[in-house]
Amino acid sequence: MKKIISKTNFLILLLLCSTSIVFSQAKKPTLMVVPSDAWCIEKGYVMEFDNQGTLVTLPDYKRAFQENTDLLLVVAKLGELMAERGFPLETMEGALKTLASESAEDAMLTSKTGAGISENPIDKLKKTAKADIWMQVTWTINQVGPKKSITFILQGLDAYTDKQIAGASGTGNELIGATLPVMLQTAVLSHIDNFNVQLMTHFDDMFRNGREIVIRIKKFDSWDGDLEKEFDGKELNGYIEEWLTKNCVQGRFSTTDSTENMMLFKQVRIPLYNEAGVAIDAKGFCKGLQSYLKKAPFMITNKLMMKGLGQASIVLGEK
Repeated sequence: MKKIISKTNFLILLLLCSTSIVFSQAKKPTLMVVPSDAWCIEKGYVMEFDNQGTLVTLPDYKRAFQENTDLLLVVAKLGELMAERGFPLETMEGALKTLASESAEDAMLTSKTGAGISENPIDKLKKTAKADIWMQVTWTINQVGPKKSITFILQGLDAYTDKQIAGASGTGNELIGATLPVMLQTAVLSHIDNFNVQLMTHFDDMFRNGREIVIRIKKFDSWDGDLEKEFDGKELNGYIEEWLTKNCVQGRFSTTDSTENMMLFKQVRIPLYNEAGVAIDAKGFCKGLQSYLKKAPFMITNKLMMKGLGQASIVLGEK
């Protein structure tokens, strides 16, 4: 009887250990903590970007991190809290330095004849950092006499779609003589675990159903073909949709628009990682479609262009 109980206990212990190992090896999304657009605008850390003739106001992260020590303290404390909970982090400073070293990269990606798509500095930064989630923070300090408290807003944004997938806000206890990091930690601690649950719910959905991206198919004016051109009795647009059905996770995508000159696919679900365990972005996924269109029976020269991590355009007819 004792031997049976002993064996049973051993099996239970083995099962618990195995479960623990599985959960400890589960991947978590990579985060990058950044100040919110609202905070940057309020503090004057903005820059203007000429988006093909339209001026767009964007956060100037480089100047914010160089000039505002409070920002460094807040980002460091939030990064510390998330790292303690097992989330891998990318740092904004590191991403900015990497981006600066790639100074040869132009603000405009063009074809050899001058056609192209505009990519703003934030899109470039997302490609450089390759974080899954941007954790945006906004905070204000409240003071009543000698007592201070902090009010904060946290937003988890999917770096591929810019959709908000997690959020938390609150005001901490009033403290006397407390530093900014201490006030922030006091305010955030009661909310951060629920925030993390929201992050993991989104990430678990991506594991099951794939990462969401947007794909555009266009044509250069110089190309004499179009998306309704037939190959072996079937239109080119049909072949493209067939390829997506075969290669998207569970065949999931939505054809939002389709004409003879363009196709727009949204909610395109792609694998999170390739067979080597490397994260796949829109460019990596669309290289397969790009190669497919270059082969027989199509033999279509085309150019693959990116905007951030989650948007790709394949333009037919030139390179």
